[in-house]
Amino acid sequence: MEEKKGYSATAKYLMIAPSKVRPVANLVRNKSYAQAVAILEAMPQKGSHLILKVLQSACANALDQNKKLDEENLVVKELQVNEGPRLKRVWPRSHGRRDILLRRMSHITVVVDEKASVRE
Repeated sequence: MEEKKGYSATAKYLMIAPSKVRPVANLVRNKSYAQAVAILEAMPQKGSHLILKVLQSACANALDQNKKLDEENLVVKELQVNEGPRLKRVWPRSHGRRDILLRRMSHITVVVDEKASVRE
């Protein structure tokens, strides 16, 4: 029998490079929901604000789908920052040349689940 995956939320096509979001995500992985929110609210990076929004959405999904859950029992089980499509922009240069600017996008997926000790 499969173990339940948890409650997830996803944000796609965010205009920030995944390499800028991943260091923030590494700080929050496997922390409790309250700790993760406190860490993300204190950070000045743009990526922390985006992860916070997805984390709050995953928590809202969990509380909506399971009325017995409490916020204090939730843990960030999985946090993925994947690369999305790239926008290619052209910068004109001298002598008819050009440079290509790649605007990278991110997809953020957060899975929260209740603590294992509470489940038993």
